[in-house]
Amino acid sequence: MPERRTVQKARKDKRAGKSPTTQAGEFVHEEIRKVRRGQHGARSPQQAIAIGLSKARRAGVPLRPPRKGKAKARTRRSAEYAYEAGQGKRKTRRQPRVSRAVSQVLKREPRSTASRASLSRQTRRAASRRTATARSAAARKAVKTKGAAGRSAAARKAVKTKGAAGRSAAATKAARTRARRRR
Repeated sequence: MPERRTVQKARKDKRAGKSPTTQAGEFVHEEIRKVRRGQHGARSPQQAIAIGLSKARRAGVPLRPPRKGKAKARTRRSAEYAYEAGQGKRKTRRQPRVSRAVSQVLKREPRSTASRASLSRQTRRAASRRTATARSAAARKAVKTKGAAGRSAAARKAVKTKGAAGRSAAATKAARTRARRRR
């Protein structure tokens, strides 16, 4: 069961017009927090992410299941089930024994899978599977959808982490962006 705070954050993202993957990201963050706090473990970072995505689908986030050929048949079937349950098209069957068994198995899994290093490795590996064009397009879209407040927050962050040098670099970058927009 997801925390109320997570569901509220996902709803806020939806109201802001953010994509289903962004909304689902709140559930993935919650799952990583749970592993780090030691509530349960995960065999790999991918498992923690998958649990978060499943919870998101069950909570009603309109995150479509992966298409044929993108994931294993079993994964797709599970995602379809969770998606339909979240959209109110299917009644979920509560299976307390299965739920208990899964919880106990997860408690025996390692906690280090949600460390910064392992999540960083997972992120890099996932990014390396995408083309440079796709990564660039995603970054461009992120900047576009961030809004003025988000851009200035990014500049403040650069200043905080890099000091005066970061400030001048951030200012140069901002000026370049403004010039590009004017064209």
